[in-house]
Amino acid sequence: MNRAYLLSSAGKLIQVGAQTAVEYAEKADQLIAAMNAHMMGRPDIEALVGANNINMMKDNHANHVRFMASIFVNHNPEVLVDTILWVFRAYRSHAFTTNYWAAQLNGWMIILKEKLSKETYEQVYPYYEWMQVNIPVFVKVSDEKLEGLNTMH
Repeated sequence: MNRAYLLSSAGKLIQVGAQTAVEYAEKADQLIAAMNAHMMGRPDIEALVGANNINMMKDNHANHVRFMASIFVNHNPEVLVDTILWVFRAYRSHAFTTNYWAAQLNGWMIILKEKLSKETYEQVYPYYEWMQVNIPVFVKVSDEKLEGLNTMH
């Protein structure tokens, strides 16, 4: 599995409705606060994100919600895939573990179900499920890109 697979599978995600995109964006601050509290409540948080990276994690959560809100307005598989690959490379280079992404996405699914209307949750859930099931592919493809960058030096 490679970037082409990710693009193909992301292309099968259905554009959410306008009201879903609006609700998600309107609840951004609530979602971010709930996610930060959820992750800070984990006893293994430092093991997941590395020492002194709590603020970076919180920035990631805020950036995640803003990014997903833009994807929900304009579904673009290439932007979705390439941004996630960039995030995997960037944050892993700062000691975030691959387990962080599983923990984070599990957390998002719990919080989204609590904070969003049933209709909105049902429309955004496939995006989060797609991200979650493809974590191993994101790791593999981002590792290959990192290895390619390291061999250039």
